[in-house]
Amino acid sequence: MDFAFTKEQSELQQRVRRLGEERIAPIAEEADESPTVHAGMMSILAEEGLLKYCVPEEYGGVGVRVMDLCIIREELARVSAQADTNFIMQGLGSFPITLGGTDEQKAKYLPPIARGESIAAFALTEPHAGSDVISMKTEAKLDGDDWVLNGSKKFISNAGDASTYTVFAQTDPGEGSRGISAFIVEAGTPGFDDSQRMDLMAAHPVGEPKWVDCHIPQGNLIGDRGRGLRLALGTLDTFRTTVAAAAIGMAQAAYEASLDYAKNRFMFGQNLSDFQATQFKLADMAVNLDAARLLAQRAAWLKDSGQPSIIKEASFAKLFGTEAASRIINEAVQIHGGVGLEKGNRVERLYREVRALTIYEGTSEIQRQTIARELLKA
Repeated sequence: MDFAFTKEQSELQQRVRRLGEERIAPIAEEADESPTVHAGMMSILAEEGLLKYCVPEEYGGVGVRVMDLCIIREELARVSAQADTNFIMQGLGSFPITLGGTDEQKAKYLPPIARGESIAAFALTEPHAGSDVISMKTEAKLDGDDWVLNGSKKFISNAGDASTYTVFAQTDPGEGSRGISAFIVEAGTPGFDDSQRMDLMAAHPVGEPKWVDCHIPQGNLIGDRGRGLRLALGTLDTFRTTVAAAAIGMAQAAYEASLDYAKNRFMFGQNLSDFQATQFKLADMAVNLDAARLLAQRAAWLKDSGQPSIIKEASFAKLFGTEAASRIINEAVQIHGGVGLEKGNRVERLYREVRALTIYEGTSEIQRQTIARELLKA
């Protein structure tokens, strides 16, 4: 097994790191405290061509490779949570089209997403159907040449800012996993209201879109009727590993801030870093970071190498990476002491931002359940 970076991947990492430090960091605090998509941040990502990594080559991208996505997410999340969100949602929101869309759908919707001219959203979660996706209540019924959508979603990133939504709805209630289909819904469609925003503990462009007798053309069905859940899970299985990468980026930032603070904080006649208790914290941070990064890179390498399923390995990476990042950032605040509680301090913002990562795209509990199921199959 060899998942060392290629020359191109090393260059990509260096390029994104420079971009983060030179162009993104100066606006990171403003963007990260914004509850809407930050136009300046999206412009930077588009200008630098990073959004193209979310779209296949034949539709204006450079191809979707999990290792590339992980590299980009880690470097972006190291400086800005919103930069990371803006980037990855272009992939998450469009990948059902990449997986199951017609040539016409791909040609219409993917190139503008790759250029940053269209913002994408992935509308799966509902008020009473998060992990239990099959319990969703949003319905789509055929009416002549149209599908008519009724229902609502919750915790949808980019809601209110997106122009292209992939929406999952019941088309055959009672059929379980085979009763869900996927659709493309454009912002501004009559009967579609995406104006309701949500206020989370860490600012995030997120909302609660709803549909009331919303008519969309039959041609907006993605793939076959009843294949929506497969498209949703295929998308999540591809992108789950990258959540670990984002968590690692946040944890790396916290570790670097803690190392610098501990070396320069003078107390009781010595530096904070001279205390064994601090040294042990820093050592644990470094070990957890390295282990998390290796798990994520292994899962990414396996996916890009063509392994048919990385369900177990992606869950390993997501579970350990997000929980390790939470531990590292918690210790970073402890090392900073009262300073770490002040608004405007990087570790304070990271403490709020990292909390969502053990919940979205499969909670830690769901990851453990998935891992156990895969182990018991053997």
